Amino acid sequence: MELNVINEQGKPTAKLAASDAAFGREYNEALVHQVVTAYLANARLANRAQKDRGTVKHSTKKPWRQKGTGRARAGMTSSPLWRGGGRIFPNSPDENYSHKLNRKMYRAGMLAILSQLAREERLAVVENFTVDAPKTKLLAQKLQGMGMDSVLIITDSLDDNLRLSSRNLPNVMVVEVGHADPVSLIRHGKVLMTKGAVGKIEELLA
Repeated sequence: MELNVINEQGKPTAKLAASDAAFGREYNEALVHQVVTAYLANARLANRAQKDRGTVKHSTKKPWRQKGTGRARAGMTSSPLWRGGGRIFPNSPDENYSHKLNRKMYRAGMLAILSQLAREERLAVVENFTVDAPKTKLLAQKLQGMGMDSVLIITDSLDDNLRLSSRNLPNVMVVEVGHADPVSLIRHGKVLMTKGAVGKIEELLA
């Protein structure tokens, strides 16, 4: 598999030979869906707490007598059928939303996404990617010159200037190879990788 190497104007200048095991895989939609779903579920926090009929604040007085009113029998206002009553199946902070995903499946899903990005020409490689100072304007101008507005930048080693420059750009994200995730790969329009990052991905995932 060959990846496009681009310059600072965003134009292809060369080809980089990459491993077919990492960037030449077939796209497995079911696997990618499972990987993305598991990633989002495992990042979810159980921070909702609702009350059932035993914990909701209410009066224990019987609303009306058992017989003779023509209405249905009612014992307490905490019934889930009543407005202000408890929930039947309340959410609890102890809930576990995590999905089990094997490491082999996660790696295969990540490589399937990268391979599809390469086929769609949404993945490009640069020799290195840095900015001279931690200024958002410098990074924005550099990406604009390359014709990129929504981009995930994956580097082999994170530069502080690059990290600080990207924080105020909503459609730009800078990560190291080990912190790349399937949701970010899919969400951004382009993925820009350094040559060192390509080698590390082949070493870690393939």
